[in-house]
Amino acid sequence: METINKYIEENKDRFLEDLFGLLRIPSISSLAEHKPDMHKAAEYWKETLLKAGADKAEIFETKGNPVTYGEKIIDPSLPTVLVYSHMDVMPVDPIEKWNTNPFEPEVRDGKIWARGADDDKGQGMMHAKAFELMVKTNTLPCNVKFMIEGEEEIGSPNLGKWCEENVDMLKADVILVSDTSMIAADIPSITTGLRGLAYWQVEVTGPSRDLHSGIFGGTVANPINVLCSMIDKMVDGKGKITIPGFYDDVMEVSAEERELLGRAPFNEAEYKKAIEVEELTGEKGFTPNERTGIRPSFDVCGIWGGYTGEGAKTVLPSKAFAKISTRLVPNQDHIKIAELFKNHFESIAPKSVKVEVSSLHGGQGYVCPIDIPAYQAAEKAYNDVYGKRPVPFRSGGSIPIISTFEEVLGVKSVLMGFGLESDAIHSPNENYPLEQFFSGIKTIPLFYKYFAELSK
Repeated sequence: METINKYIEENKDRFLEDLFGLLRIPSISSLAEHKPDMHKAAEYWKETLLKAGADKAEIFETKGNPVTYGEKIIDPSLPTVLVYSHMDVMPVDPIEKWNTNPFEPEVRDGKIWARGADDDKGQGMMHAKAFELMVKTNTLPCNVKFMIEGEEEIGSPNLGKWCEENVDMLKADVILVSDTSMIAADIPSITTGLRGLAYWQVEVTGPSRDLHSGIFGGTVANPINVLCSMIDKMVDGKGKITIPGFYDDVMEVSAEERELLGRAPFNEAEYKKAIEVEELTGEKGFTPNERTGIRPSFDVCGIWGGYTGEGAKTVLPSKAFAKISTRLVPNQDHIKIAELFKNHFESIAPKSVKVEVSSLHGGQGYVCPIDIPAYQAAEKAYNDVYGKRPVPFRSGGSIPIISTFEEVLGVKSVLMGFGLESDAIHSPNENYPLEQFFSGIKTIPLFYKYFAELSK
């Protein structure tokens, strides 16, 4: 720890400035106009890895955005760690809610404020700096490979095929990921499960053109009204999703595991206060942590149609749209769920409208065993830095590519996240505490140390 702390103290200002350079690139993968920024981010990562000590680093093109790959092989007989991160970020809307420019990072109140500060540029940069630290202090005990993609926020549509084409290059003993969070700054945790995802856009069409709501209202179906009614039928009064067959493959968690998950600290009053709501909701018979960790969910992510400008316009719209997602638990197949939803949603539409459902993307859930050497190494590393044994925790979020890694590369992933709920990822005013950034850089080299020892 003395060597680690000394190197960080001597280089912390440079570490931050290197991160800020990456944060200034508006690499929004979902917006076509930011395609050049994706390549800027890929180049930035290439130079970062080379400066940190990689033997080589290069950029690979895909049908979508690029992938930056780097490696340092110190001895082929030693274990190899493959680090995964992503260079793309979410859009910044609504921009008026930001207190500062989302792509001009600044430190305030002990936190880094910028889009991507946590997800995932800040957490990815921790690995680059931890790698640099080990190289420069001659303490690197494993071979290291880096895979930084540019499409995670849009479901990684091209990374799976890229992995299939580069299986030999990507051979490793474990994949190390920091794209998740901890329960709290003083309660370290390791994410052992991720929910899967299925995501659609629906289009409801009524009359052939927008109509006068006074002349036609009451006799012609309003697509927005119909869409809202259809969505309302998707979840019943007990919080259960009503799609036929939806729960057929849900893996029920044992009472013993539910008891273990229940040990994770949770203060409902503080939880509600942090997000400014007076009441929680969800599937009956499950706690809030269980609803987001071991049960599926259904959400409307966006809805629009008709007139939304300033003032009034009495219009009965021709079309209405919504973006809808379900979070899935391990054993639920996202392709099967996508088809079940499409068939059901289209079947409940009244004849007064036409409904079209388009599947946008999806991915499987993932579970990491807690008895493998990589998990045990992560556990020991967190304990050394935080002074507490980390809590195994199932996240409500999804990283669809993680299950693909296991399928294509045949390797388990360990999710060593350092983010916090208060970091507001995907929201205005995303931030990342300086303490978490530097604690991550301290913890990661210890993971390598223990992983090398446990892999002998």
